[in-house]
Amino acid sequence: MGRIRAGDMGCGAGVQSRYAGAKQRTNMIYSLLGRIFPAGASPSQAQRIVILRPCCIGDVVMATAALTALRESFPSAHISFAAGNWSARAIAGHPALDDILHTGADLPTRKPGSFWRLVRRLRAGRFDLAVSLVRSPVMSLAVCMAGIPLRAGLDSAGRGFGYNLRVKIDPTAPEHEAEIFLRVAGAAAGRNLAAFANLPLDESARAAVQARLRAAGVGKSFIVAHPGGGSNPGAQLAAKQYPPAQLAELLDTLVKETDSELILLGGPGDTALVAAVGRHVQAPAQQWAGALSFAEIGALAAAARLYIGNDSGLTHLAAASGAKTIMLMRITDPRRYAPWTVNSLALHKPESPASAARDILAWLTPPPDPPRIVG
Repeated sequence: MGRIRAGDMGCGAGVQSRYAGAKQRTNMIYSLLGRIFPAGASPSQAQRIVILRPCCIGDVVMATAALTALRESFPSAHISFAAGNWSARAIAGHPALDDILHTGADLPTRKPGSFWRLVRRLRAGRFDLAVSLVRSPVMSLAVCMAGIPLRAGLDSAGRGFGYNLRVKIDPTAPEHEAEIFLRVAGAAAGRNLAAFANLPLDESARAAVQARLRAAGVGKSFIVAHPGGGSNPGAQLAAKQYPPAQLAELLDTLVKETDSELILLGGPGDTALVAAVGRHVQAPAQQWAGALSFAEIGALAAAARLYIGNDSGLTHLAAASGAKTIMLMRITDPRRYAPWTVNSLALHKPESPASAARDILAWLTPPPDPPRIVG
């Protein structure tokens, strides 16, 4: 253990004291704004609804649970989804949506110019209900300034002062993001709502994938693995990625035990990672980096024996598309960020590729039929 000097302790204490003071002042401001802006609105039968979750792909996919529940609650309403240019492609064509309100930037409240463009677009949409799934206080201000009469949104430590249907959340509580989103949708609908994340498959994407599989000579069950993740407009977290050599060891076991072929998948920026896993894996592997659209990735995953990936937007997309999905979670909490689907397994900090393989194979093996009693 390194030595600690008295001066170091004083400096650290000073920084902590200033941070605590700034946080206290910020909370006081949010509290004041919360009293200035009225709350306590009543849900109504809205006709024009906008859901706001501009970033990122995994969050947008998890928000499809709230989208589906809102469509069931407001069957005749026009529903728009406000999303950034990158993330919007993940839900383009969703049957519960009427259109997408493009926010341009995936984080439109970070710069004054994009903030005012968002306000203008929201105002032009003449929405009577906004469902904001964003914690940012600036987003709550944008929705309020857009003049939308009914505004349901997240209120974390007073940041939701711009909403008049405020759903309080405890940032320290291990609550799943999709459940939080559903609580906001429920506040807008006036009742508890339940749904899973879902991305119905596009038939043209399914046909394109089948043609590609035939051309590649994939003639039996196959496993799809995506070694990337942790990169989005809000953060770069390479620590989310399972090491290539360990992932290759895990994949070799799964391919052998399930008698499957292997496809290594990635986006345009994952070429090096896909190649790294390809160098370590002993089983023959197709390498499809940057080759498929989001809709085609969903169709490929749904057709696979198994999809395996890190905590990433593509893994959430695969799970919501109906794939039997494994999410490897190294630094994130599965209680908050595991796929919000019934056919997925989140492995939190697996001890080794061998232990991960045992857990996955046990999950894939159906339980034996109960004994039948005859006579």
